[in-house]
Amino acid sequence: MTSLTHIDAAGQARMVDVTEKPDSERVAVAEGAVVMRAETLAALSAGNLKKGDALGVARVAGIMAAKRTPDLIPLCHPIALTGVTVEIEPDAALPGVRVRAEARVKGATGVEMEALTAVSVACLTIYDMAKAVDRDMRIEGVRLIEKRGGKSGPWRAQPR
Repeated sequence: MTSLTHIDAAGQARMVDVTEKPDSERVAVAEGAVVMRAETLAALSAGNLKKGDALGVARVAGIMAAKRTPDLIPLCHPIALTGVTVEIEPDAALPGVRVRAEARVKGATGVEMEALTAVSVACLTIYDMAKAVDRDMRIEGVRLIEKRGGKSGPWRAQPR
Protein backbone atom coordinates (compact mmCIF):
# COMPACT_ATOMS: atom_id res chain seq x y z
CA MET A 1 0.00 0.00 0.00
CA THR A 2 1.32 3.46 -0.86
CA SER A 3 1.49 6.23 1.72
CA LEU A 4 -1.56 8.41 2.17
CA THR A 5 -1.12 11.79 0.50
CA HIS A 6 -3.49 13.56 2.89
CA ILE A 7 -1.45 12.66 5.98
CA ASP A 8 1.80 14.46 6.84
CA ALA A 9 4.90 12.94 8.50
CA ALA A 10 3.40 13.59 11.95
CA GLY A 11 0.17 11.79 11.04
CA GLN A 12 -1.87 14.98 10.75
CA ALA A 13 -4.43 15.60 8.01
CA ARG A 14 -3.36 18.09 5.35
CA MET A 15 -4.43 19.32 1.96
CA VAL A 16 -2.10 18.01 -0.72
CA ASP A 17 -0.02 20.74 -2.39
CA VAL A 18 -0.59 20.50 -6.15
CA THR A 19 1.36 23.66 -7.02
CA GLU A 20 4.04 21.84 -9.01
CA LYS A 21 1.69 19.43 -10.81
CA PRO A 22 1.12 20.27 -14.48
CA ASP A 23 -2.39 20.98 -15.70
CA SER A 24 -3.93 18.24 -17.79
CA GLU A 25 -7.40 17.31 -18.93
CA ARG A 26 -8.89 15.08 -16.24
CA VAL A 27 -12.12 13.11 -16.44
CA ALA A 28 -13.85 10.92 -13.87
CA VAL A 29 -16.97 8.80 -14.27
CA ALA A 30 -18.98 7.39 -11.37
CA GLU A 31 -22.14 5.35 -11.12
CA GLY A 32 -24.79 4.30 -8.64
CA ALA A 33 -28.37 3.09 -8.48
CA VAL A 34 -31.58 3.59 -6.57
CA VAL A 35 -33.47 0.32 -6.22
CA MET A 36 -37.23 0.60 -5.68
CA ARG A 37 -40.54 -1.18 -6.17
CA ALA A 38 -41.74 -1.54 -9.76
CA GLU A 39 -44.75 0.68 -8.99
CA THR A 40 -42.44 3.40 -7.71
CA LEU A 41 -40.34 3.22 -10.85
CA ALA A 42 -43.48 3.51 -12.98
CA ALA A 43 -44.64 6.63 -11.09
CA LEU A 44 -41.13 8.12 -11.21
CA SER A 45 -40.75 7.47 -14.94
CA ALA A 46 -44.19 8.93 -15.69
CA GLY A 47 -43.47 12.04 -13.62
CA ASN A 48 -46.39 11.25 -11.35
CA LEU A 49 -44.77 11.92 -7.98
CA LYS A 50 -46.35 14.61 -5.81
CA LYS A 51 -43.00 16.41 -5.57
CA GLY A 52 -42.74 16.69 -9.36
CA ASP A 53 -40.09 15.71 -11.91
CA ALA A 54 -37.72 13.79 -9.65
CA LEU A 55 -35.39 12.75 -12.47
CA GLY A 56 -34.94 16.30 -13.74
CA VAL A 57 -34.46 17.69 -10.24
CA ALA A 58 -31.98 14.90 -9.40
CA ARG A 59 -29.97 15.65 -12.52
CA VAL A 60 -29.64 19.33 -11.54
CA ALA A 61 -28.93 18.40 -7.90
CA GLY A 62 -26.07 16.14 -9.01
CA ILE A 63 -24.53 18.88 -11.12
CA MET A 64 -24.85 21.41 -8.31
CA ALA A 65 -23.35 18.94 -5.83
CA ALA A 66 -20.30 18.34 -8.02
CA LYS A 67 -19.67 22.10 -7.97
CA ARG A 68 -19.90 22.13 -4.14
CA THR A 69 -17.71 19.09 -3.46
CA PRO A 70 -14.94 20.98 -1.60
CA ASP A 71 -17.62 22.36 0.76
CA LEU A 72 -18.64 18.78 1.62
CA ILE A 73 -15.41 16.75 1.55
CA PRO A 74 -12.62 17.94 3.85
CA LEU A 75 -9.26 18.61 2.16
CA CYS A 76 -10.79 18.44 -1.34
CA HIS A 77 -9.38 21.14 -3.63
CA PRO A 78 -11.79 23.74 -5.00
CA ILE A 79 -11.47 23.41 -8.76
CA ALA A 80 -12.96 25.12 -11.78
CA LEU A 81 -14.95 22.31 -13.33
CA THR A 82 -15.21 22.56 -17.11
CA GLY A 83 -18.08 20.10 -17.41
CA VAL A 84 -20.42 17.91 -15.40
CA THR A 85 -23.07 15.59 -16.81
CA VAL A 86 -25.53 13.44 -14.88
CA GLU A 87 -27.48 10.76 -16.70
CA ILE A 88 -30.37 8.91 -15.06
CA GLU A 89 -31.85 5.86 -16.75
CA PRO A 90 -34.80 3.80 -15.56
CA ASP A 91 -33.99 0.09 -15.36
CA ALA A 92 -36.94 -2.29 -14.99
CA ALA A 93 -34.54 -5.16 -14.21
CA LEU A 94 -33.50 -3.56 -10.88
CA PRO A 95 -36.23 -2.23 -10.64
CA GLY A 96 -35.00 1.32 -10.20
CA VAL A 97 -32.78 3.91 -11.82
CA ARG A 98 -29.11 3.90 -12.72
CA VAL A 99 -27.24 7.15 -12.23
CA ARG A 100 -24.00 8.00 -14.03
CA ALA A 101 -22.00 11.21 -13.67
CA GLU A 102 -18.99 12.53 -15.53
CA ALA A 103 -16.87 15.41 -14.25
CA ARG A 104 -14.20 17.22 -16.28
CA VAL A 105 -11.50 19.76 -15.54
CA LYS A 106 -8.27 21.06 -17.00
CA GLY A 107 -6.16 21.34 -13.90
CA ALA A 108 -3.61 19.95 -11.48
CA THR A 109 -5.89 17.61 -9.54
CA GLY A 110 -8.48 14.99 -10.40
CA VAL A 111 -12.26 15.07 -10.35
CA GLU A 112 -13.08 11.66 -8.86
CA MET A 113 -14.70 13.15 -5.77
CA GLU A 114 -16.81 15.51 -7.88
CA ALA A 115 -18.18 12.61 -9.98
CA LEU A 116 -18.87 10.52 -6.87
CA THR A 117 -20.55 13.44 -5.12
CA ALA A 118 -22.74 14.10 -8.17
CA VAL A 119 -23.94 10.48 -8.23
CA SER A 120 -24.49 10.35 -4.47
CA VAL A 121 -26.56 13.53 -4.32
CA ALA A 122 -28.58 12.62 -7.44
CA CYS A 123 -29.44 9.28 -5.79
CA LEU A 124 -30.31 11.00 -2.50
CA THR A 125 -32.55 13.45 -4.36
CA ILE A 126 -34.44 10.62 -6.07
CA TYR A 127 -34.87 8.95 -2.68
CA ASP A 128 -36.12 12.18 -1.12
CA MET A 129 -38.62 12.87 -3.87
CA ALA A 130 -40.01 9.30 -3.94
CA LYS A 131 -39.85 8.36 -0.25
CA ALA A 132 -43.52 9.22 0.29
CA VAL A 133 -44.48 6.25 -1.90
CA ASP A 134 -41.59 3.86 -1.17
CA ARG A 135 -39.54 3.97 2.02
CA ASP A 136 -37.89 0.64 1.17
CA MET A 137 -35.73 2.15 -1.59
CA ARG A 138 -31.99 1.45 -1.46
CA ILE A 139 -29.05 3.40 -2.81
CA GLU A 140 -26.48 0.92 -4.08
CA GLY A 141 -23.23 0.55 -5.92
CA VAL A 142 -21.91 4.11 -5.78
CA ARG A 143 -18.40 3.78 -7.17
CA LEU A 144 -15.82 5.29 -9.45
CA ILE A 145 -15.79 3.44 -12.77
CA GLU A 146 -13.25 5.40 -14.79
CA LYS A 147 -10.66 8.16 -14.57
CA ARG A 148 -8.38 9.70 -17.16
CA GLY A 149 -5.62 12.28 -17.02
CA GLY A 150 -2.96 13.17 -14.55
CA LYS A 151 0.28 11.41 -13.68
CA SER A 152 -1.27 8.01 -13.03
CA GLY A 153 -2.98 7.92 -16.42
CA PRO A 154 -6.18 6.07 -17.30
CA TRP A 155 -7.89 3.66 -14.92
CA ARG A 156 -11.06 1.61 -15.31
CA ALA A 157 -12.93 -0.41 -12.68
CA GLN A 158 -13.32 -4.11 -13.18
CA PRO A 159 -16.80 -5.10 -14.39
CA ARG A 160 -19.10 -6.41 -11.68
